[in-house]
Amino acid sequence: MVMVAVGVYARLMKHAEAALACLAVDPAILLIVVGVLMFLLTFCGCIGSLRENICLLQTSSLCLTIVFLLQLAAGVLGFVFSDKARGKVSEIINNAIVHYRDDLDLQNLIDFGQKKFGCCGGISYKDWSLNMYFNCSEDNPSRERCSVPYSCCLPTPNQAVINTMCGQGMQALDYLEASKVIYTNGCIDRLVNWIHSNLFVLGGVALGLAIPQLVGILLSMILVSQIKDQIKLQLYNQQHRADPWY
Repeated sequence: MVMVAVGVYARLMKHAEAALACLAVDPAILLIVVGVLMFLLTFCGCIGSLRENICLLQTSSLCLTIVFLLQLAAGVLGFVFSDKARGKVSEIINNAIVHYRDDLDLQNLIDFGQKKFGCCGGISYKDWSLNMYFNCSEDNPSRERCSVPYSCCLPTPNQAVINTMCGQGMQALDYLEASKVIYTNGCIDRLVNWIHSNLFVLGGVALGLAIPQLVGILLSMILVSQIKDQIKLQLYNQQHRADPWY
């Protein structure tokens, strides 16, 4: 419910047209969807176990099974079709770059990612030309023309105030000159390298997410089986109590 509330609050704080334009890359939408699904799953499991309702328990078990299979399929497909997965990630990042100024949450997310991984853009820093504000075309009236966000800039030691205009005109420079001021490598390569260097950690996280789901599925099935046995026992006792020779 907290995730849903945060997502709804973030959506209400945005301009309607901008929110609709970047719906596919909106973190608020992700929070709302995940929060609603988590609430429905836990509601069915909790109420079903408290009231011993077979329908709710089976619904919870079925939903958990579907979520687990989808996660497993996504992991397998992402590994087998890594090139297509890379292309999809590149498409999502480019779409996020286009809507960078339209969504404050998305803007903060991109800035965090670029500073965290030490990268700029999807493939390279010149991908920021996709954004209408950073575009290098001559008819672009923006003061940020041919620039990159401040999160692309190399960190300055002992800097008290962040220079938000440090990326001014960086797209007009070649890689060698630009690399003295900003990160020139794209975030996709950095992300792939980070995944390769943290495979064991990611595997542990995936296992940590999978085990509770499998345990929840197993416990739901056991409880459903016990409830059915109790129902059969009650029917058996009722039939024999009605028997005059009992």
